[in-house]
Amino acid sequence: MEIQVTKHYAAAMSDDNSQKSYSYEQAGVSIAAGNALVKAIAPMARATARPGADADLGGFGGFFDPKAAGYKDPLLVAANDGVGTKVKLAIDHDRHDHIGIDLVAMCVNDLIVQGAEPLFFLDYFATGKLENGVAERVVAGIAEGCKISGCALIGGETAEMPGMYAAGDYDLAGFCVGAVERGEQLTGDKVQEGDVLLGLASSGVHSNGYSLVRRLAEDKGWKLDRPALFDQETLLIDALIAPTRIYVKSLLPFIRSGRIHALAHITGGGLLENVPRVLPKGLHARIDADAWAQPRLMAFLQAQGNIEPAEMARTFNCGIGMVLAVSADEAASLKGDLEAAGETVHVIGAIEAGEKGCTVQGSAEAWSAREPWQAVHLG
Repeated sequence: MEIQVTKHYAAAMSDDNSQKSYSYEQAGVSIAAGNALVKAIAPMARATARPGADADLGGFGGFFDPKAAGYKDPLLVAANDGVGTKVKLAIDHDRHDHIGIDLVAMCVNDLIVQGAEPLFFLDYFATGKLENGVAERVVAGIAEGCKISGCALIGGETAEMPGMYAAGDYDLAGFCVGAVERGEQLTGDKVQEGDVLLGLASSGVHSNGYSLVRRLAEDKGWKLDRPALFDQETLLIDALIAPTRIYVKSLLPFIRSGRIHALAHITGGGLLENVPRVLPKGLHARIDADAWAQPRLMAFLQAQGNIEPAEMARTFNCGIGMVLAVSADEAASLKGDLEAAGETVHVIGAIEAGEKGCTVQGSAEAWSAREPWQAVHLG
């Protein structure tokens, strides 16, 4: 038995394949490409530097000094998110430049609703084979999103994983930490009956509902590289891929002055399910769909999918990317101040006594309805 094992081992050693020298690059991972990417994106990260962070890359972690950022007794708030299947649209149509803004927006908009200023951001970029031209465009978008929101890009991870992704595919995740002085955080406890709901206009579909968008595109045979039916000056793909609006800088001063009772970022679940997340028990949000004009893109999606108004209200932002609860006495002046800060603002409803939840209602003229309608979500 021992002789047979020895002969078998000798035979294996004589096989040409056993003498082959392996490398990580032959396995599909290029260390050189990764190093080149880090070198290329370093200036982008440095451009996002802010008090508290120098935004240099290359270490095992990134430092941030809250005291240097002006905080005395901060509470830290953390958020992470991705971009969902909107990434697939970016990949399939070579629209990589703004998808990084979406990644940042989905995180920083979640922080601002807690009253927190975004401080620093880290990204995760995963792909089967690193294509630096693509990766650089994505990271440039991430850096741009950080500059728009005032946070520093202090680190990230690039993962090259052969066999995990189809050729050309990649995925993204973002991680952001913010701070708010103790006692200034928004928890919904200030919301009261009679508060007015203000809606800040979205820039498009933002980053939710894209599985339905892509399904419609496939089933209806949309020509995404042609002008949109609702806007002949814009290609349909560009209307669909428009980056998520970042609301941080326009909202932060009014949060700090105490003029906002609560904020709801309208993401997955739409208006119907996101607004109740910031309400205390015993209060109900009532939203009037007739209070703002349905964006033409939303009308297009609804018509193409024959989507009921209630389904629109729980799937898409329907033209409202952020909802504010403010006192009735403050609503008019705050609306004007937000418009001066560059936002498009609509008075969309009010807070009333009732079971915790939200009702979105509209007339027969709202959202292509055939009769007056309402959608209700409780809890």
